[in-house]
Amino acid sequence: MSSHPSPRPVADLFAADGRLVAIPRRPARRAALLAHLAETLFETGRVYREAEVNEALKTVHADFPALRRYLVTGGFLARTKDGAAYHRQQTAPLPGGAIPAVA
Repeated sequence: MSSHPSPRPVADLFAADGRLVAIPRRPARRAALLAHLAETLFETGRVYREAEVNEALKTVHADFPALRRYLVTGGFLARTKDGAAYHRQQTAPLPGGAIPAVA
């Protein structure tokens, strides 16, 4: 297989209706998607309840728990120890950061 010199745009992951076609399995591609979701769905400096995070993620994909988990483990969202409150991280993680694959 040949490698792509430049990454495909995140827009390629969305259908015409604005919903995700699928959550990417490749870590770098998923990280690009998560960065996009964090930037477009969550404001910096605002605290979100878990229900608000879920509602925002439901607008793009039915598997909102997986997206929420990826956003947290990838460093895009931080949450309190009890999981009740979330906020967008100030700095994005470095590309190629370890994000676990779906088992």
